[in-house]
Amino acid sequence: MSNQEETAIFAGGCFWCMVKPFDTLAGIKKVISGYTGGFVPNPTYEQVSRHETGHTEAVKIIFDPEIISYKQLVEIYWQQTDPTDAMGQFQDRGDNYRPVIFVKDDTQRQIAEASKQELENSGRFSDPIVTQIEAAQPFYPAEEEHQQFYRKDPHRMQLEEAGGRQDFIATHWQNPKQ
Repeated sequence: MSNQEETAIFAGGCFWCMVKPFDTLAGIKKVISGYTGGFVPNPTYEQVSRHETGHTEAVKIIFDPEIISYKQLVEIYWQQTDPTDAMGQFQDRGDNYRPVIFVKDDTQRQIAEASKQELENSGRFSDPIVTQIEAAQPFYPAEEEHQQFYRKDPHRMQLEEAGGRQDFIATHWQNPKQ
Protein backbone atom coordinates (compact mmCIF):
# COMPACT_ATOMS: atom_id res chain seq x y z
CA MET A 1 0.00 0.00 0.00
CA SER A 2 1.05 3.56 -0.54
CA ASN A 3 1.43 6.13 2.21
CA GLN A 4 -1.80 7.82 1.14
CA GLU A 5 -4.48 7.84 3.80
CA GLU A 6 -8.00 9.21 3.96
CA THR A 7 -10.98 8.57 6.20
CA ALA A 8 -14.67 7.86 5.68
CA ILE A 9 -17.29 7.68 8.43
CA PHE A 10 -20.52 5.75 7.93
CA ALA A 11 -23.39 4.88 10.25
CA GLY A 12 -25.70 2.06 9.25
CA GLY A 13 -27.18 0.42 12.30
CA CYS A 14 -25.16 -1.69 14.67
CA PHE A 15 -21.48 -0.98 14.10
CA TRP A 16 -20.69 -4.68 14.46
CA CYS A 17 -22.39 -5.30 11.10
CA MET A 18 -20.67 -2.39 9.36
CA VAL A 19 -17.07 -3.52 9.88
CA LYS A 20 -16.75 -6.75 7.90
CA PRO A 21 -18.01 -5.46 4.51
CA PHE A 22 -15.21 -2.88 4.46
CA ASP A 23 -12.52 -4.61 6.50
CA THR A 24 -11.80 -7.24 3.88
CA LEU A 25 -11.40 -4.88 0.89
CA ALA A 26 -8.11 -4.06 -0.79
CA GLY A 27 -6.97 -0.58 0.17
CA ILE A 28 -8.59 -0.59 3.60
CA LYS A 29 -6.03 0.07 6.31
CA LYS A 30 -8.33 -0.05 9.33
CA VAL A 31 -12.02 -0.04 10.30
CA ILE A 32 -12.81 1.33 13.75
CA SER A 33 -16.17 0.96 15.51
CA GLY A 34 -17.20 4.05 17.43
CA TYR A 35 -19.60 6.87 18.17
CA THR A 36 -20.12 10.22 16.48
CA GLY A 37 -22.64 13.00 16.09
CA GLY A 38 -23.38 13.54 19.76
CA PHE A 39 -22.81 16.11 22.47
CA VAL A 40 -20.97 14.15 25.22
CA PRO A 41 -17.18 13.74 24.94
CA ASN A 42 -15.88 10.16 25.14
CA PRO A 43 -19.24 8.39 25.44
CA THR A 44 -19.54 4.79 26.55
CA TYR A 45 -21.55 2.04 24.86
CA GLU A 46 -23.98 2.07 27.77
CA GLN A 47 -24.53 5.84 27.51
CA VAL A 48 -25.10 5.68 23.75
CA SER A 49 -27.44 2.69 24.12
CA ARG A 50 -29.49 4.61 26.70
CA HIS A 51 -29.76 7.58 24.29
CA GLU A 52 -27.99 9.90 26.73
CA THR A 53 -25.38 11.33 24.37
CA GLY A 54 -26.95 12.00 20.97
CA HIS A 55 -24.33 9.77 19.32
CA THR A 56 -24.82 7.34 16.47
CA GLU A 57 -22.93 4.05 16.21
CA ALA A 58 -20.60 4.36 13.22
CA VAL A 59 -17.45 3.05 11.61
CA LYS A 60 -14.41 5.11 10.72
CA ILE A 61 -12.65 3.65 7.70
CA ILE A 62 -9.03 4.52 7.05
CA PHE A 63 -8.23 3.81 3.42
CA ASP A 64 -5.71 4.29 0.66
CA PRO A 65 -7.36 6.41 -2.06
CA GLU A 66 -4.87 5.13 -4.63
CA ILE A 67 -6.37 1.64 -4.22
CA ILE A 68 -10.03 2.30 -3.35
CA SER A 69 -11.87 5.58 -3.81
CA TYR A 70 -14.27 7.34 -1.48
CA LYS A 71 -16.91 6.98 -4.20
CA GLN A 72 -16.44 3.20 -4.18
CA LEU A 73 -16.80 3.15 -0.40
CA VAL A 74 -20.06 5.13 -0.60
CA GLU A 75 -21.41 2.66 -3.15
CA ILE A 76 -20.51 -0.25 -0.86
CA TYR A 77 -22.10 1.59 2.07
CA TRP A 78 -25.48 1.80 0.31
CA GLN A 79 -25.41 -1.97 -0.18
CA GLN A 80 -25.06 -2.57 3.58
CA THR A 81 -28.02 -0.49 4.78
CA ASP A 82 -31.69 0.19 4.30
CA PRO A 83 -31.49 3.78 3.03
CA THR A 84 -35.28 4.16 3.37
CA ASP A 85 -35.34 3.70 7.17
CA ALA A 86 -34.43 6.92 9.02
CA MET A 87 -34.66 5.67 12.61
CA GLY A 88 -32.69 2.47 12.72
CA GLN A 89 -31.58 -0.46 10.68
CA PHE A 90 -33.32 -3.83 10.64
CA GLN A 91 -33.78 -5.07 14.22
CA ASP A 92 -31.71 -2.19 15.64
CA ARG A 93 -34.06 0.70 16.39
CA GLY A 94 -33.48 4.25 17.55
CA ASP A 95 -31.53 7.36 16.66
CA ASN A 96 -28.24 5.74 17.73
CA TYR A 97 -28.70 3.34 14.78
CA ARG A 98 -29.78 5.87 12.14
CA PRO A 99 -28.12 5.73 8.71
CA VAL A 100 -25.76 8.65 8.09
CA ILE A 101 -22.84 9.43 5.83
CA PHE A 102 -20.60 11.78 7.81
CA VAL A 103 -18.53 13.86 5.38
CA LYS A 104 -15.24 15.57 6.21
CA ASP A 105 -15.18 18.12 3.38
CA ASP A 106 -16.97 19.49 0.32
CA THR A 107 -15.50 16.82 -1.96
CA GLN A 108 -16.90 14.01 0.16
CA ARG A 109 -20.23 15.84 0.43
CA GLN A 110 -20.48 16.22 -3.36
CA ILE A 111 -19.69 12.54 -3.91
CA ALA A 112 -22.17 11.41 -1.24
CA GLU A 113 -24.96 13.73 -2.47
CA ALA A 114 -24.48 12.66 -6.10
CA SER A 115 -24.49 9.00 -5.10
CA LYS A 116 -27.64 9.46 -3.01
CA GLN A 117 -29.38 11.21 -5.92
CA GLU A 118 -28.30 8.45 -8.30
CA LEU A 119 -29.74 5.84 -5.92
CA GLU A 120 -32.99 7.82 -5.58
CA ASN A 121 -33.28 8.08 -9.37
CA SER A 122 -32.53 4.38 -9.90
CA GLY A 123 -36.00 3.26 -8.80
CA ARG A 124 -34.41 0.42 -6.80
CA PHE A 125 -36.52 1.42 -3.78
CA SER A 126 -40.19 2.37 -3.75
CA ASP A 127 -39.74 4.53 -0.63
CA PRO A 128 -37.62 7.70 -0.58
CA ILE A 129 -33.95 7.57 0.33
CA VAL A 130 -33.75 9.12 3.81
CA THR A 131 -30.13 8.49 4.78
CA GLN A 132 -28.70 11.76 6.04
CA ILE A 133 -25.47 13.33 4.87
CA GLU A 134 -23.95 15.38 7.68
CA ALA A 135 -20.68 17.12 8.49
CA ALA A 136 -18.24 14.88 10.33
CA GLN A 137 -18.03 15.50 14.05
CA PRO A 138 -15.59 14.12 16.61
CA PHE A 139 -15.37 10.35 16.38
CA TYR A 140 -14.80 8.35 19.56
CA PRO A 141 -13.59 4.77 19.21
CA ALA A 142 -15.81 2.25 20.96
CA GLU A 143 -14.52 0.05 23.73
CA GLU A 144 -12.10 -2.71 22.72
CA GLU A 145 -14.70 -5.48 23.00
CA HIS A 146 -16.60 -3.85 20.11
CA GLN A 147 -13.60 -3.66 17.75
CA GLN A 148 -13.49 -6.35 15.04
CA PHE A 149 -16.49 -8.01 16.73
CA TYR A 150 -17.26 -10.18 13.71
CA ARG A 151 -13.96 -11.97 14.32
CA LYS A 152 -14.34 -12.20 18.10
CA ASP A 153 -17.86 -13.67 18.21
CA PRO A 154 -18.85 -15.14 14.81
CA HIS A 155 -21.92 -16.92 16.23
CA ARG A 156 -23.37 -13.72 17.68
CA MET A 157 -22.60 -11.95 14.41
CA GLN A 158 -24.63 -14.56 12.54
CA LEU A 159 -27.59 -13.86 14.84
CA GLU A 160 -27.16 -10.10 14.40
CA GLU A 161 -26.97 -10.35 10.61
CA ALA A 162 -29.97 -12.70 10.54
CA GLY A 163 -32.10 -9.90 12.02
CA GLY A 164 -33.15 -8.82 8.53
CA ARG A 165 -29.95 -7.32 7.13
CA GLN A 166 -28.90 -10.34 5.05
CA ASP A 167 -32.35 -10.83 3.55
CA PHE A 168 -32.68 -7.14 2.72
CA ILE A 169 -29.28 -7.04 1.02
CA ALA A 170 -30.06 -10.19 -0.96
CA THR A 171 -33.44 -8.83 -2.06
CA HIS A 172 -32.35 -5.32 -3.00
CA TRP A 173 -28.75 -5.74 -4.13
CA GLN A 174 -28.03 -9.34 -5.07
CA ASN A 175 -31.41 -10.14 -6.65
CA PRO A 176 -32.95 -6.78 -7.57
CA LYS A 177 -36.32 -6.75 -9.33
CA GLN A 178 -35.10 -4.66 -12.23
